[in-house]
Amino acid sequence: MTTIHLNNLVKRFGTFTALKEMELEVHDGEFMALLGPSGCGKSTTMNMIAGMENPSQGRILFDGKDMNGVAMGRRGVGFVFQNYAIFTHMSVYDNLAYGLKVRGVAAAETHRRVLAMADFLQLTPFLKQPSAKLSVNILQRLAIGRSAIVEPAIFLLDEPLSNVDAAFRAVMRTELKHLQRQFRQTMVYVTHDQLEAMTMADRIAVMDHGVLQQVGTPLQVYDDPINLFVADFIGAPGMNRLKGTLAQADRGLLIDLGPLGVSAPLLAEVAEGARRAGVTQVIYGFRPERVSLADQGGIPMEVTFVERIGARTIVHLGRGQVAVKAVLDNNVGLSAGAVVHVVVEPDAVRLFDAASGVAIRPATPKVR
Repeated sequence: MTTIHLNNLVKRFGTFTALKEMELEVHDGEFMALLGPSGCGKSTTMNMIAGMENPSQGRILFDGKDMNGVAMGRRGVGFVFQNYAIFTHMSVYDNLAYGLKVRGVAAAETHRRVLAMADFLQLTPFLKQPSAKLSVNILQRLAIGRSAIVEPAIFLLDEPLSNVDAAFRAVMRTELKHLQRQFRQTMVYVTHDQLEAMTMADRIAVMDHGVLQQVGTPLQVYDDPINLFVADFIGAPGMNRLKGTLAQADRGLLIDLGPLGVSAPLLAEVAEGARRAGVTQVIYGFRPERVSLADQGGIPMEVTFVERIGARTIVHLGRGQVAVKAVLDNNVGLSAGAVVHVVVEPDAVRLFDAASGVAIRPATPKVR
């Protein structure tokens, strides 16, 4: 296993800066997901880790050793591309065995490891088949197996599941995590799919426009997004956002939501954090999963659409130009046109500076 340290990493292509001063450490044996929209710099970052691109500035360290200028073949990394990159003129068996043969592994050991990997990835029935005749799903499984079989200390995967069907993606998410645990590899996984990142990664590095926005566990980036971009990008549906003004009332500090009325009083630590931030115009954020609908006592809104998706229901609500979503059980008895009150769980409230989009952190309670 290997630790990866990206130290002040920058990548420019002419006058365009694809990656801006990235500082990131991937721990030994960790599954790190680089998550973000297309063009955010995540694949560029991976290509530099692999040695396919050279940094314009900064260093890449493996276990403290500087990799700048070290050829890809000498870095000890395995790489799986989005477009498979397998040898279509070879059989499945020969594709799996290729890397071992190049490394001079004995024939008996190569055969044993090929059979073991084929069994793990459910490729055994296809071992004698030409790769060119395989389905997209099997090709991607083969590409993963061919890189994993040589047991690289670092395993890099660049959107390997983006071309396969939904059912296969669900299977491979589980298998990839099992694979990483079995070989105890340091794995970096590039994806724009938050579900892949949330279900597989130990930590997620969220990126946008070449800037690393936040690094944390899936629960950390979901519960405590550092800014509005992360709040919107993480979660399906994303975080609800209402514009408001901090207001002091007899009941405590609350948010004046204009035509929507006022929020419930903020928790003491949230209110104190807002006071310390010194802002008045805020974004009042809350996750759709952390609300309930009542006949009174919350923010009055009209049901505009009910989206039933099996085990849960997404209720779309609106008032004027304002829209909110609530995720509820599948047996909710609502229909378009009903007027309900949105009640937000007090500890689900997240505040953001309306001008900068940066999260306003709750104050840490004093230890007595």
